[in-house]
Amino acid sequence: MNPVRRILLTVVVAALVAGAAFGVAWSQRATDDTRADVAADAPAGSPAEPAEPAAPANPGKPGKPAKPGTPSPDAPGTPEAPGTADPSPAPAAPSTETDDPTAPPSSPSQGEAEPTTPEPAPEPALVPGPRLMGPGDQSDDVRRLQARLRQIDWFNQDVTGTYGDVTRTAVEGFQAKRGIPVTGEVDQRTMDRLLAMTSEPTKAELANQMGGNVPGALDPGCTTGRVLCVDKTSRTLRWVVDGQVQLTVDVRFGSDELPTREGTFSVFQKSRDHVSSLYDTSMPFAMFFSGGQAVHYSPDFAANGYNGASHGCVNVRDYDAIASLFDQVHEGDKVIVYRS
Repeated sequence: MNPVRRILLTVVVAALVAGAAFGVAWSQRATDDTRADVAADAPAGSPAEPAEPAAPANPGKPGKPAKPGTPSPDAPGTPEAPGTADPSPAPAAPSTETDDPTAPPSSPSQGEAEPTTPEPAPEPALVPGPRLMGPGDQSDDVRRLQARLRQIDWFNQDVTGTYGDVTRTAVEGFQAKRGIPVTGEVDQRTMDRLLAMTSEPTKAELANQMGGNVPGALDPGCTTGRVLCVDKTSRTLRWVVDGQVQLTVDVRFGSDELPTREGTFSVFQKSRDHVSSLYDTSMPFAMFFSGGQAVHYSPDFAANGYNGASHGCVNVRDYDAIASLFDQVHEGDKVIVYRS
């Protein structure tokens, strides 16, 4: 073949090859445009057309596989290049919240202030009122004061109308127990409280006739020293100190067969919880003055009055009075049993 024909044949072949290539490219572009238009016009929720598999990153020459050992950037297990950042995500910061329902609630921050309950203001201190009665006074009002204090066992002596140390001590005790300023003097607050707790004293109370019996005249021997003055006529016992009657109580005596001895004696023994070895009977607050005869409390006298008699002793029926008397009388104090 001559050279001219060979060149012409080469040009034709090249033109055919170029046209074929252009047609293939044009056909591929038209297909892609058609697919895009279809996807744009498809309703929502329509399944998308599966995409064609991507070409290998390094396909090599057409028709030939990639050379073995050539790394692919998308292949798993590809070694990391030096200086490349770690592709794994950074660990999240720990959260202060928890999904555990049993976990205790978080405590308030240190900056939060705890609610405080205001403390009540202190109550003002009580101040004593003006003095109504006090030590050194002598009057019928003092006598009634003493009688009222005796009704509630703060004053255990005969009323005298004289505001002395015994009355002051009784008022102090009354005030202290009821939260009244303790002064030993009577103010209006003290008097109001006393009036609310007591009744108007009777004539018998003001005359120291506590048992109902009216005492007779004191024996001359009862006017000095410390004396248990026992009057068989009026059936009374009076505790007298230096001529001043401190306490008066009703008493009963022995029977005609076992009479209570009369005369002047002295207390030689005291026994708070005594029991008679001869009669096997209780003799509380016993103060012996003549052999087995004593002044003591008698539950039988308290229950039956003068329907009974003692075995020669001086029976007292007021338990509180004899208990107080027992603490005041000393061994050696005089006992005078007489008839007025």
